[in-house]
Amino acid sequence: MRMRFKPYARAELLAADFHIHDPFHLQGQWHAQFARPAQPMMLELGCGKGGFLSQLAAAHPENNYLGIDITDKVLILAKRKIEAAYAAAGRPIDNVRIMSADIERIGHLMTPADTVSRIYINFCNPWSKNASSNKHRLTHPRQLIQYRAFLADGGEVYFKTDDDDLFRDSLGYFPAAGYEILWQTADLHDPEPDWNIRTEHEGMFTEMGIKIKALIARKLPGDESVTWVEPKRRAQPDEAPEHAADPAGGAE
Repeated sequence: MRMRFKPYARAELLAADFHIHDPFHLQGQWHAQFARPAQPMMLELGCGKGGFLSQLAAAHPENNYLGIDITDKVLILAKRKIEAAYAAAGRPIDNVRIMSADIERIGHLMTPADTVSRIYINFCNPWSKNASSNKHRLTHPRQLIQYRAFLADGGEVYFKTDDDDLFRDSLGYFPAAGYEILWQTADLHDPEPDWNIRTEHEGMFTEMGIKIKALIARKLPGDESVTWVEPKRRAQPDEAPEHAADPAGGAE
């Protein structure tokens, strides 16, 4: 079900101090957007309605958190949930920022100077209708390799999904993109780890009897750990070697 357009969303987001209005001008400056820039920065890709991000950031003032989603009509709900969570905790909103952006273009937003310690990907679009759409998955190697530019060596990716095909494919995506899978489960709630924070989608799928799949992957150092090759490059024939000079030719 598509979410309706919210004409008030943009103006309300622009009035929020913790909303980043023009993120593409902040390459290399993300740590400076927080009250305590020396703290580790965590990133949630596809923060949606903000149920996960609001709980996590309010409970961990020792970290800074950045949440990204593609549309204002969803991000406005995250904004309100963050405000409610911090009001309940009696704390200022000083360690979380949110912004609207296309995650597929994250390479234009973040640089190696914007070091991220951990990435959260919760219930992203599985894009499983046909093979050509898989490249849009947030765990596809094209994306995972982009994250390598700003994720610290040894930095982790926490991934949760209800989709069996996406999870199965992601178990291959991460190693191909230079990540080591540290932990995985086909049923996150049996038993449920103490660190897990249930998202809105997680609660909905669990009520439907769908098991939640999850993994934790760690970025390996060095480009040599990446084995994935862009399919278009893989399909190209090897370049023909240059013709050797004719020993009989040449100027006299």
